[in-house]
Amino acid sequence: MCTEFTTMLNSYSMDNPSGKTKAIIAYITFVGLLIAYFMNKDNPHEFSTWHIKNMFGLVLILFISVALKEYSIGFYIYWVSFVLWIISLILALSNKKRGIPYLSEKFQTWFTFLD
Repeated sequence: MCTEFTTMLNSYSMDNPSGKTKAIIAYITFVGLLIAYFMNKDNPHEFSTWHIKNMFGLVLILFISVALKEYSIGFYIYWVSFVLWIISLILALSNKKRGIPYLSEKFQTWFTFLD
């Protein structure tokens, strides 16, 4: 029983965070995306890399919405990106490598430089 508990504590160590931890960090603002990216560079996980690329795409959509804020379409793009961010965060929390239909697959192919 004691060794199981020790193993569980070691798996939550911040010296070597899991892919899920890095994926969740990626969804915590733009700074979290940068932190997760550099953490993933040292010890890459497929799960966290997938979510880092997904969040990078969402950040780009958010930047586009801010650039278009003078037009009503910018308002709608902003709220759509916010809802997609919440959905993606929930999927990362539930340990699923799924995301936005169509866009997530495109993000994975477009942002290969984040591998």
